[in-house]
Amino acid sequence: MPELPEVEALAAYLRERAVGHTVERFEVPSFAALKTYDPQPSALTGLVLTGAGRHGKFLDIGIGDLHLVVHLARAGWLHYRDSFKSPAPLKPGSGPIAVRLRLDDGSGFDLTEAGTQKSLAAYLVRDPSEVPGVSRLGPDALAVTADEFAARIRGKKGQIKGVLVDQEVIAGIGNAYSDEILHAARLSPFALTGKLTDEQMATLYEAMRAIETDAVERSVGQRAAELKGEKRAGMRVHARTGLPCPVCGDTVREVSFADKSLQYCATCQTGGKPLADRRLSKLVR
Repeated sequence: MPELPEVEALAAYLRERAVGHTVERFEVPSFAALKTYDPQPSALTGLVLTGAGRHGKFLDIGIGDLHLVVHLARAGWLHYRDSFKSPAPLKPGSGPIAVRLRLDDGSGFDLTEAGTQKSLAAYLVRDPSEVPGVSRLGPDALAVTADEFAARIRGKKGQIKGVLVDQEVIAGIGNAYSDEILHAARLSPFALTGKLTDEQMATLYEAMRAIETDAVERSVGQRAAELKGEKRAGMRVHARTGLPCPVCGDTVREVSFADKSLQYCATCQTGGKPLADRRLSKLVR
């Protein structure tokens, strides 16, 4: 799933490549992807792309006085095209393409989604706050202060892994970077928020800032097609099950759930004790 650094990089790329160009055509071959009906998609035709930014993991593309707000979900991505093979409009159900936006210089982008579970969501709105997911976001991971971070984390009771990825608590952190943050902070994914010491909280905040800032710096300036590889290259534990931890050399372990998994280093994070890899097991804290 694209998280804060990748969405920030996509926004930066659009600001560099697409801002100032006029929308020639906005196509939605996947009707389920567009979650709004007013304004109509045709309202974008002839408007100038004015900016691009993000709200947590939501990409916000300013077009005229409207906003195309996109959540790429788990398997969505933005593919920028310098040109399209055919000028013909896409037919409904055009494979993985959910949305296509063509610009006046012949370039543009596709929003695609792989797999059968279609969760990519696009909203054409006058104000980003009209998007339910945006209006519920907590403070951004790169803007929240240390004191506010501690208050919000402690204000949500639960295991720290789940609280970190709760977008209403802190916006922008997902499954991958939460694994990296917890590894850097030397915390168990299942440590309880209410039991974190002030020192642990401070370390967690600094780890979050360092991991997210480094990932943004590595990602911004990359072409959209290169971002996934850059993300994988920077990971220490996430998606590295069975490989040695780059800090201590222990084997990176995994806990699997119904639809996702987490990775961690037992030596660095849980005092050498492996976490039970069963969803309903008693977990090491």
